[in-house]
Amino acid sequence: MELLVASAIGVMTAGGIYLVLRLRTFPVILGISLLTYAVNVFLFSSGRLTIGAPPVLSDDVTTYTDPLPQALVLTAIVISFGMTAVAVMIGLGAFLGSDDDHIDDQPEPSETEGQP
Repeated sequence: MELLVASAIGVMTAGGIYLVLRLRTFPVILGISLLTYAVNVFLFSSGRLTIGAPPVLSDDVTTYTDPLPQALVLTAIVISFGMTAVAVMIGLGAFLGSDDDHIDDQPEPSETEGQP
């Protein structure tokens, strides 16, 4: 189970880094989202990977999971959703303003530039 989760975290991280290094806006946004998912799964797995165990210890329970990573992941999901919405709106505004979604747009040289 741990090997499967660790492999999934590694694949999501590698895919997220690959997408972040692209030169277009929307793959970068998808890459950032994929990286946040990888971090969320990592945080969630830090609270023990047990199936069917309650997050709160009571008298008749022998094993339990740590509720703190679950709370952190729920908070991180809300924050990443808001961050993704803001990044999409900024990217959409840049695309609509210039009809291009390249990240490193170089200004086009004017015809008078470079002439004395």
